[in-house]
Amino acid sequence: MKAIVFQTPGSPSVLKVQDIPAPTIQRETEVLVRLRAAGINPIDTKLRSRGTFYPDKAPHVLGCDGAGVVEAIGAGVQSFQVGDEVFFCNGGLGGSIGTYAEFAVVDERFLALKPAALSFAEAAAAPLVLITAWESLYDRGRLQAGQKVLIQAGAGGVGHVAIQLAKLQGAEVCTTVSSEEKANFVKHLGADAVILYKNTNVVDEVLTWTQGQGVDLAFDTVGGETFYQTIPTVKIYGDLVTILEPDPALGNLKTARMRNLRISLELMLTPMLEGLVEEQEQQAQILQKCARLCDRNLLKIHVSKTFPLEEAQAAHELLETGSVTGKIVLEIGA
Repeated sequence: MKAIVFQTPGSPSVLKVQDIPAPTIQRETEVLVRLRAAGINPIDTKLRSRGTFYPDKAPHVLGCDGAGVVEAIGAGVQSFQVGDEVFFCNGGLGGSIGTYAEFAVVDERFLALKPAALSFAEAAAAPLVLITAWESLYDRGRLQAGQKVLIQAGAGGVGHVAIQLAKLQGAEVCTTVSSEEKANFVKHLGADAVILYKNTNVVDEVLTWTQGQGVDLAFDTVGGETFYQTIPTVKIYGDLVTILEPDPALGNLKTARMRNLRISLELMLTPMLEGLVEEQEQQAQILQKCARLCDRNLLKIHVSKTFPLEEAQAAHELLETGSVTGKIVLEIGA
C-alpha cells in the first residue's frame, strides 16, 4: 500500500511517499479498514520532529485519527461488517502503523461507526480532539450546567469542539482567539464571550465577565505561559485542566495554591500508550456518543483545509504555523 513514512526525526521534508506492506488481520477481533482520510494533529508534528515513542521500529507511519470503510473482518468480529463506514483514534505513535496510509488494522473494540452527517474528512478530523475535549471538560473538569468555563484558543482543533461540548452541557463559555475572523467563527459555535487576546488583558476580561469571581473551569489547550496566565482567571476552589505539560521555567503555582485550584492533566493517548483496553473501549464509546450528536446536528467538526495523502509535508508545514482554524486532513484514495 501507499503510505507516508519517515526514517529519522526532522523537518516536514523527512516525510516521504513509499510503498510498504499493507497490514493484515492477526487477531479474530481485528478489522481491516480501507482509509479514506487521516486527521493531522500536533502530536504528529512533535513525533516527526523529536522521534516517536518506539524509535527502533522505523520506518514510521504517523497518524492516530482515521476514517474509512471496513474491507475485511476477523472471525470473531461482532459489531462491524464489510462495507461499514467507521472512524477511530488508534496507532500512529511509532508502534503500530498509523493512518497516513491506504489501510489500517484496528481492534473492533476501538472502532465507532462514522456519523452519517460527516464526510470522511470531517470524521477523520474528529476522534482525538473529541476525546480530548470530552475527557477534559466532563471527566477531569466535571463541568455542570450553569457553570462558567474559559476555553483558551477556541478556534483550534480541540478548542472548537470544546466550545460545543460545553454548550451542550449547559455551561456559559468564554474563549480566546487571535483575530476577528476567528471571533466570528467561535460565536457561530455558541461562545457567549470572546476575547481577542492580542488586544486586551485576558485576566481582566474574564474577571469582568464573571463579576470578579473567576470561572468555574478553565481549559488550557495552549500550554507554555498561557497555562500560568490562566490560573488567576479561575475562581477559588475552581478547576483548571491543561492538555500540555506545565513548564516550571515559565511560572509557578503560588497563585493556584492560594486559590485552592484543582489542576488536572489530560493526555488522551495514555490508554493507547499503556495498552489499557478498557479505557480505549471507553474512548470508542465517547466517539459513539459524539457521532449521535453529529447526526442530530448538535456537534460540528470544522476542517479548514484538506491535502492529498502525497502532500503530507505541506500539511505539516501549515499546521506548524500555529494559525489553523479547526483541523487539517489528508484525503486518501477516491
